[in-house]
Amino acid sequence: MRLEDFDYELPPELVAQRPLPERSASRLLVLDEGGGLSDRRFRELPRLLAPGDLLVFNDTRVMPARLLGRKETGGAVEVLVERLTGPERALAHVRASKTPRPGTRLRLGGGAVCRVAGREADLFALELESGAPDFATLLERHGQVPLPPYIRRAPGPEDRARYQTVYARVPGAVAAPTAGLHFDEQVLAALEARGIERATLTLHVGAGTFQPVRGADIDSHRMHAERLEVPEAVCEAVARARARGGRVVAVGTTVVRALESAAGEHGVLRPLRGETRLFIRPGHRFRAVDALVTNFHLPRSTLLMLVCAFGGHARVMAAYRHAVARRYRFYSYGDAMLLLRPRAERSR
Repeated sequence: MRLEDFDYELPPELVAQRPLPERSASRLLVLDEGGGLSDRRFRELPRLLAPGDLLVFNDTRVMPARLLGRKETGGAVEVLVERLTGPERALAHVRASKTPRPGTRLRLGGGAVCRVAGREADLFALELESGAPDFATLLERHGQVPLPPYIRRAPGPEDRARYQTVYARVPGAVAAPTAGLHFDEQVLAALEARGIERATLTLHVGAGTFQPVRGADIDSHRMHAERLEVPEAVCEAVARARARGGRVVAVGTTVVRALESAAGEHGVLRPLRGETRLFIRPGHRFRAVDALVTNFHLPRSTLLMLVCAFGGHARVMAAYRHAVARRYRFYSYGDAMLLLRPRAERSR
């Protein structure tokens, strides 16, 4: 398939700029097993799933990863920390009028100074000078919530809580696993009351999630690496769900990538800790996931390609046209979809 096969027209006003007052008040477009569409509300999700199903969540926690500062020459600089590699070390994207060279000193919030130690691909290796707090403390005190580029406003106090899932636990992401933003304590309690099991893994979403696919031939695209951990408890929960005939429901594309990365050739999950560059596009054989809760994604993005691979290209693109026509809200703070694969196509 070609890049243009994943394009669609989206009026700019449908890009959600702020979250709704209530997380679960968002709309939910359901693509059912027969390919039909229905317009629902997210708080109805527990009734749309069955007792015995398993929901798998990503518990990564978004870091306040954006720091503003200046070079010693006075020029403004913006640092987006991608990964903490030690108490005083980090890999980061750095935006400045001129690319900083190794040895350049950057003055960040609170008077902290860091030095550019080198490059690793498109990331800069940064080291804090002695006397500065560690990077984690620096981010908590002076960092901003790294809102996506399509949110055309500065982050505010509400984003510290709302650009974060209610079950976020492990710091390390620079972008939220946005499908999880719709879950509140009421929905989680309703799922438990209905007999739907929950399991949790970790995949730290990187800034590369917004990296565009530049070539017309999508097979030539190389995915960014993201750190993940699929623990033994998740593997056991999936095995139990399979044994009782339940579905494995991934909450977000990050969970799909994590589970499919950990699945063996025959769909048997094994614990996995490390990195994944798995690029899921049409033609992928799903081994670990039967249903997907997800937000609406950017045109021509790898995330949309994953959803098309899961739900069928023609069906998903038709669902997107329906969502545009019905004025759904798009992207991180927008509405959600539930995709149910036909039983004949369900993972084994």
